[in-house]
Amino acid sequence: MATVLAIETSCDETAVAIVKNRNVCSNIVASQIAVHASYGGVVPEVASRQHLTLINPCIEEALAESQLDWSGIDAIAATVAPGLVGALMVGMTAAKTLALVHQKRFIGVHHLEGHIYASYLSYPALVPPFLCLLVSGGHTSLILVKDCGKYEQLGMTRDDAAGEAFDKVARLLKLGYPGGPVIDKLAKTGNGKAFPLPVGRISLPEGGYHPYDSSFSGLKTAVLRLVNQLEKETDTLPIADLAASFQETVARSLTQKTIQCALDYGIKAIAIGGGVAANSGLRHQLQQAAIEKNLQVYFPPLKFCTDNAAMIACAAADHCDRGHFSDLNLGVRSRLPITEVMQLYQV
Repeated sequence: MATVLAIETSCDETAVAIVKNRNVCSNIVASQIAVHASYGGVVPEVASRQHLTLINPCIEEALAESQLDWSGIDAIAATVAPGLVGALMVGMTAAKTLALVHQKRFIGVHHLEGHIYASYLSYPALVPPFLCLLVSGGHTSLILVKDCGKYEQLGMTRDDAAGEAFDKVARLLKLGYPGGPVIDKLAKTGNGKAFPLPVGRISLPEGGYHPYDSSFSGLKTAVLRLVNQLEKETDTLPIADLAASFQETVARSLTQKTIQCALDYGIKAIAIGGGVAANSGLRHQLQQAAIEKNLQVYFPPLKFCTDNAAMIACAAADHCDRGHFSDLNLGVRSRLPITEVMQLYQV
């Protein structure tokens, strides 16, 4: 496979990596969590400025760690969709400049495709077709992976993404930002059955419910009402039990929909991607349910769950080997369905 240097700046992580034959030669991630924590979430303008400051040092560090020079790089890639427009522009502009200066091909990568490819970094023998559950701060999707660039979306969230729900509930419980890690930590000491909470369901016009689509807005509202009620009854909120009950409900909802989707489509392999893939409650429930149904679940290591450039480089290398390259006039897209990923390439 091709050796690719990739840049990922879709949100609040400035990341640069070099991947060769699905082996990670270097993987640099400069986190902005501390910068955005005081705001309670990512501020797009602040994220863009941070990317401008960090991008060149990250590129230099990635090259140094890989012990490669530009002659050993086959192509330059960058995340171009979806994401924060200003943040994406920083990474794409840097990648295009490097491609021009060093006479390399440029490859624009879809961020969600990168999360799918994160599983290949640890499980190179994994081959399509398989089902991918993508769960992050901005996305919750069930995707049938048919081949490189060929995807069918079978399920999606109709409101809040799973990671977004974690952040909002953490803010409600005054736990700070980001919400996922702190809720996960607290949930380990709490009782997940302490407070029964509703699993969101999407009604169908003809009756019944959509089997694979998710909704977390109602769950967030249920936690808010529960907290308001408890505050009237006690001086000290049972934070650990609230966190555990919320996490158990999210994990149960995602597990039920994912397993049912795999069974309905006759798929034996399930890959998990995105920041929420690091959640211990989701990992436990999915693994147990998969064992019961004789299914195989692939979780990437924690370092490849959150945004990183290694997964972007891995996806780009596959496109490169297939002759899929991007025009230097390609622009960034704040939104682009993964089913339209081939729009990014000249084939």
